[in-house]
Amino acid sequence: MWVVETRKSLSNEIRGTSMDRTEFTRKLNVKTILLGVVFILLGSLTQVSYAQVDDCSAFSACDSALGCCDDCSNDDCICKAIRECLAESGITFSNNLTQYYFGTAGGGLEQTARYGGHGDYVANMDLGKLGVHEGLFLKLRAEHRFGQTIGASAGVILPPTLAAELPVADSESLYLTNVLFTQFLSERFAVYAGKLDTLDGDTNAYASGRGVTQFSNVAFVANPIVLRSVPYSSLGCGFVVLGDEGTPAFNFVVMNPTDTADSAGFDELFADGVVVSAEMRMATDWLGTPGHQLVGASWSSRDYVSLGQDPRIILPSVPINRASDSWSVYWNTDQALWVDPCDSTRHWGYFARAGIADSDTNPISYLLSAGLGGASPIRDGDTFGVGYYYSGTSDEIGPLLTAALGPIGDSQGVEVFYRTQLTKSISVTPDFQWIDQAREQVADAYLLGLRMNVAF
Repeated sequence: MWVVETRKSLSNEIRGTSMDRTEFTRKLNVKTILLGVVFILLGSLTQVSYAQVDDCSAFSACDSALGCCDDCSNDDCICKAIRECLAESGITFSNNLTQYYFGTAGGGLEQTARYGGHGDYVANMDLGKLGVHEGLFLKLRAEHRFGQTIGASAGVILPPTLAAELPVADSESLYLTNVLFTQFLSERFAVYAGKLDTLDGDTNAYASGRGVTQFSNVAFVANPIVLRSVPYSSLGCGFVVLGDEGTPAFNFVVMNPTDTADSAGFDELFADGVVVSAEMRMATDWLGTPGHQLVGASWSSRDYVSLGQDPRIILPSVPINRASDSWSVYWNTDQALWVDPCDSTRHWGYFARAGIADSDTNPISYLLSAGLGGASPIRDGDTFGVGYYYSGTSDEIGPLLTAALGPIGDSQGVEVFYRTQLTKSISVTPDFQWIDQAREQVADAYLLGLRMNVAF
């Protein structure tokens, strides 16, 4: 699993509680605050698609990003013109501030509620437009988390609000998780290198979204069986071949096996081995509607001696039998069942995932999931999803967790959400999850929550 911007998506972007806020601010160092402010301010000036750019000098044009011309204030018009100028120059920003308020309505370890959140600040630069080199792009991503999450109180192993756990567990600092250079050598072939995150891998039309725009539970955001062999953020390089849709048809990456979200990563580079991963995604038209088939695999040469702390899975750091290498193989599909005849971007359909992994090193040896999702048939701009997963616990790792967590078995769960788009920038998502615990001595967890995202 990995993330690399395609030429199409890059050019489209370029074109076109219990948490005390004062205490949170105090904990961040000065550099963190300054970097966050820069991303927020610049992002707020660049929330526009290239398709809307007409004339960079049209500072008097009245066309608010959030309303009609009559509602556009003078300041709004000026800001819009500045955003358009930056977009024409090759710089765009895509930022999200997501807040979660989730509670355990029944079962779990503790019936309580937790408030937390995640900030994601992305800058994309067309270095060709900036006069550096034609076809060269730079992607920067900074992330931080804040507050508390419901996973530990619910007693679960797979995080029910994945984004609120990232990028580094138990840290509220701002981390640079992407510094990725991509060079297109032709219209459909590019090479890339730098620091990258892997959350956008295992792409699915109805079950991806980084835990922000679609499902919240990690079981539906991507396939968790890959987590052991592929780090969340580290240094790597690879190449991508684009398909007819302008999205990756084949992607190959070589990465450092150690997660370095909290550091530059050069000191750890390939010190513990290497990760090799490949993924192929093909567009289909089997039902006369759009769909995809994806297959992928990963292999790591790292030696594994313990279950290290990983924010993508809630497990104690316990020793395991020393094992060399780890691998995973996975598949997913999405298929539209209905497409709006007046707007082909509005559709809903089914999705499914399956994967197996090395049971000697991975606490999850296999996973199956399926569900429905996509555009709401009730209201334009809204989306929905309902999914079921079954997670098989490794026979090798499970017994080693017994001393810390009690008897361990398989797990299954359901998530249902409805995302309401209140404005162009703000969405609110009620969410329900039922989780049949892998920890056999912990009662099934019933979670109710609310997610609010502000895109700017």
